[in-house]
Amino acid sequence: MILLGFSSISAFAQQAGTPQTTPSTGSGQTPTASQQPAKAGASQPRQSQAQTASEANRSVPLSQQQPERILGIIPNYRAVSAGAIPPPPTPKEAFKIATKNSFDYSAFVFVGITSLLAEGTDAHPQLGKGVQGFGNYYWRGFVDKTDGNYWVVFILPTFLHQDERYYAMGNGPFLKRAAYAATRILITPNYQGHNTFNASEIFGRGIAQAISTTYYPAPDRTFSGIASKYGYALGRDALTNVFREFWPDIATKVLHRHP
Repeated sequence: MILLGFSSISAFAQQAGTPQTTPSTGSGQTPTASQQPAKAGASQPRQSQAQTASEANRSVPLSQQQPERILGIIPNYRAVSAGAIPPPPTPKEAFKIATKNSFDYSAFVFVGITSLLAEGTDAHPQLGKGVQGFGNYYWRGFVDKTDGNYWVVFILPTFLHQDERYYAMGNGPFLKRAAYAATRILITPNYQGHNTFNASEIFGRGIAQAISTTYYPAPDRTFSGIASKYGYALGRDALTNVFREFWPDIATKVLHRHP
């Protein structure tokens, strides 16, 4: 049923209107007219707008670029390089990002690792142990991850006109950059480039947790259990943003390689 819903929403995304304005830069400021690329109005073909977004990342110095994959393995499709000013994502682009994050080969590996840990620690005793228990943990973990991705990256941002990509700051004191990155789960630009409350993240993770109560055992459907999973999801997203922020520095200054 969830997959059918995603298919219907995907069809809507391909028919929805294209956002017409440019989001803010990584520093949280709205770009001036002189800084903005050519206007991405509704009259522009979507393919042209998508190409502009890709070129915006490549226009940044190589040492500050956010790669699509970190170390060639970890997906980083939601990151925008510091100083890059791409147009807002179209619904189709947001759907593609959510899909790539959900079905990338690394997603299957990540869910496998977390499922092994959960089975080993007997996180949900009702799901069992051994191979059968691992399978019970695995499909639930995969649905958790996929469901959350579509709500946070595609569904709610499309309706609320929010840009859920991570805009790297790139420069400044360590604590300032770390605080900026971690708080992006609370603040995100809208299609007009103004910082707004990140309803897509906060409510999207909440909706995903509410849906999970339909397929986890009854003893796990307690307020404390759901709140714990919800807090974990938000904390994971905050830490992921911090890692994204500092990855170019780690790559160039520690590993002595391009990001």
